[in-house]
Amino acid sequence: MLRLAQAPNIAIATLWIDTLREAGIDASMQRYFLGAAAGHLPPDQCLPEIWLMHEEQKARAQTLLADLRDLPQRSWLCACGEKVEGGFEECWSCSRPMPAI
Repeated sequence: MLRLAQAPNIAIATLWIDTLREAGIDASMQRYFLGAAAGHLPPDQCLPEIWLMHEEQKARAQTLLADLRDLPQRSWLCACGEKVEGGFEECWSCSRPMPAI
């Protein structure tokens, strides 16, 4: 087994594991429940980790994780003049829906 990455939280770790598995990469999560020990142990030692079962899949797995970490965020200008960034499909200021592209 080979440690691939440390995730910032369980939700992100689960997303990464699911993506790797969908790509045919055999991966598992370690330290799943260790977050409860934060405060008794150093916080960086309590974060979930992604582990690979087969070292020969490391390069492909690293590429997939890099792609997930660098997802582009969209930005659009609402008719009310407000700039809306991120994954929002509705203007936070006037509630208009994002225009069709």
